[in-house]
Amino acid sequence: MPRKAAQLSEADKNAADGGAIAVDRALFVLSVFREGDTSLGLAELAQRSGLYKSTLLRLLASLEHARLIQRLPDGRYALGSEVARLNAVYAASFSLEQVVVPALRELVRVTRESAAFHIEQGEHRLCLYRVDSPQPVRDHIRAGDLLPRNRGSGGRVLRAFAGARGEIYQRIRDEGVIAMVGDRSPDIAGVSSPVFGPGGELKGALTLTCPTPRFSDAFREQVLDAARALTLALGGTFPEVRPASAGSMPTTPPQDD
Repeated sequence: MPRKAAQLSEADKNAADGGAIAVDRALFVLSVFREGDTSLGLAELAQRSGLYKSTLLRLLASLEHARLIQRLPDGRYALGSEVARLNAVYAASFSLEQVVVPALRELVRVTRESAAFHIEQGEHRLCLYRVDSPQPVRDHIRAGDLLPRNRGSGGRVLRAFAGARGEIYQRIRDEGVIAMVGDRSPDIAGVSSPVFGPGGELKGALTLTCPTPRFSDAFREQVLDAARALTLALGGTFPEVRPASAGSMPTTPPQDD
């Protein structure tokens, strides 16, 4: 009888429902390579994956056969040439719009408010994508509009992760989300969270806007969850954050900015 582990490995904890265990484990082995890793020894792979070395060796043999892993002369393992080929195929076919817009639509479906994705554009921020609220009373920003970089929750997020100083920007970096009222336009509330790509690159700000009377404190967590999911879809890792400050209303604009 094969020996059973006393507890689930990290690979098994991340297994797909209804999937093939061996495939899940092999793909998890690939995922333990991190930025800056040139190669990993068998002991390191076992420690990161939580798999027995005997199991790992079988998985590595299959991954090496598929050129997803290469075994180096010193016995360590590195990612193989097939990873580079697949990355090139993915990069050539990648469309930011195809990833971001569905995330905006889902956020609008859940909240019934307007969602947008902002990026830096010189001294401004550009509304790159936008999905409108189904409700008739809403703000009327459109994709392609330029907005202030130093006003509005989306602008504040972009500035925070560009290194801006001040209490509000440190709070954004600590909590990963900010909700504000009247910062860009009177009577409009906005909730924003950063979105990251590979290597921690800031890709933009995910923003939800609504008339102030419709603001819900639940929007903070919904926007944060959506930003985390979008970051993952773009190949990034969302940073660890502390829980956002509780409250029934968003933050008012700082007086010193």
